[in-house]
Amino acid sequence: MGETVATVAMIEYADATPEIRAVYDDIMRVRKSDWVNNFWKVLANHPPTLKRTWDSVKEVMAPGTLDPLTKELIYIAVSASNGCEYCVRSHSFNARAKGMTPAMHGELMAVVGMANETNALANFYQVDVDDAFMTP
Repeated sequence: MGETVATVAMIEYADATPEIRAVYDDIMRVRKSDWVNNFWKVLANHPPTLKRTWDSVKEVMAPGTLDPLTKELIYIAVSASNGCEYCVRSHSFNARAKGMTPAMHGELMAVVGMANETNALANFYQVDVDDAFMTP
């Protein structure tokens, strides 16, 4: 892949305001990490977006009814479908740390590919939704 360049500068920890550092510190605390990845450093150019996005990600990705690995797998699937290389790579990294094996990744990508194909076919043919599928 060719090298990409962010549309804005990344805000490194040393250059961050106290408001940004507070979010960075929370990211590292929650993730049990000693670094902040580039996504957050770019969002730091607009601190309200940084904080809002981190708070939402932290809430949605926290353990709940779905386990953390399942959430990462879903994130990878949606990111692959949306063509977001950064998100595919970062969430694949997280999923491997949570136990995703190469076989699981391969099967996940097969499901993503199949879902994209059948979604396209259903849309192209404008298939009417079966009545049985209309009830919750």
